[in-house]
Amino acid sequence: MKIKVYGADLTAWVAAACLARSGNDVTIEGQNIPKDKPLYDISILRDEPGLLEQIQLQVKEGRLKRNSKTSDTADIYWLALEHGEYDQAQKLIVQLGEQTTENLLIINQCNFGVGASDQLQALLNEDANQAIVYIPNNLQEGQALQGFSQPKRIIIGSDNNWAITATRALIKPYLQNIEHLQIMSCREAEFTKFAITGMLAIRLGYINELANLADKLDVDIDTIRDGMGADPRVGSHYLSPGCGFGGQNFNQYIARFSEIFENKGHNSLLKTVITENEIQKELLFRKLWQHYQCDLTDKAVAIWGASFKPGTASIDNAPSLKIIDALLAQGVHVKVHDPEALNNLRQHYAQETRISFCDSAYSAAADCHALLLVTEWPEYWSPDYMRLLDQMHTPLIIDGRNVFDKEALEMYGFIYIGVGR
Repeated sequence: MKIKVYGADLTAWVAAACLARSGNDVTIEGQNIPKDKPLYDISILRDEPGLLEQIQLQVKEGRLKRNSKTSDTADIYWLALEHGEYDQAQKLIVQLGEQTTENLLIINQCNFGVGASDQLQALLNEDANQAIVYIPNNLQEGQALQGFSQPKRIIIGSDNNWAITATRALIKPYLQNIEHLQIMSCREAEFTKFAITGMLAIRLGYINELANLADKLDVDIDTIRDGMGADPRVGSHYLSPGCGFGGQNFNQYIARFSEIFENKGHNSLLKTVITENEIQKELLFRKLWQHYQCDLTDKAVAIWGASFKPGTASIDNAPSLKIIDALLAQGVHVKVHDPEALNNLRQHYAQETRISFCDSAYSAAADCHALLLVTEWPEYWSPDYMRLLDQMHTPLIIDGRNVFDKEALEMYGFIYIGVGR
């Protein structure tokens, strides 16, 4: 089928790559992706594992192309615009409705809010099978390609039988390992997406709140977490304490859902979660500050992990940025290592001379007064402790993800500070 994808962010590129890989003839169009810009220069493609290579392959095979024209017709139109581009979506829907009189299928994956798909549908003639179908965006950065092509669950939001049948045919290649395929109204599908994201954010916020309390009560949050996870009513998902969460899509959905509550005159737990998460991002700095009795003069501090989570080069809303900014404000020399995100970090701090971007984790830790583990990349989980002891000026480790064994580190001679431990 001929499919046209509208958008310039990660959601659009992943959809374009996977749809093309399934044999479709795909065109991707976005205001911020000029046709002549080299693919490698698009940071979104570089940051997501495997995405750049897959896009390059599909372009080479002729199944994917970029286009700045809107006059080309397609069998299916896929909307993956950013949440602030609703006006652009309205204009596009009107245009598509005029150029295709019947059997027009538009898949909407945009974060516009509850009821947005119905508003867009009102611009079309549903009696002529001009239909909007809402499919929630379940993209997880770092695993985006796999999440799209091998989903465990899919929600189709539509009341139009023709559109539902056409959509199922389109996504059939991705239903091999499906556990849940649910069909509901667009409004219900939009609300469900927000509700799931909000619940995950609340769990993350709650476990961080518990960890901060555990510090004051002298109990180990890992033991508490194991006890909570063993209860089938709770489970262990999204119950890992740490120094805050980041990312673009996750944060946008949480913020948008909080706005919906406020617009309807309701206070929301999510507003508190968002506020507290920003405070949590500076937790490791506060622990360092307290350890050195509020004096970080002439200190050098190593940061392990700058991306907002393992498996991606993205530093969008990453806790590392808050920590680095706080350290720089105190005149600290910051030494950073990350397996993937150093180029993005260099661009972010292009004018800053007090940051060293290190090619290895050990060179980052050398001669430092503290090591802060911020992102739990697998290569950090089992380092050469004796080498660290020899290299570091002060053997202080502040573990922002509780990945190290506290007793073992203290046995080696480290000063260990975790989150709720």
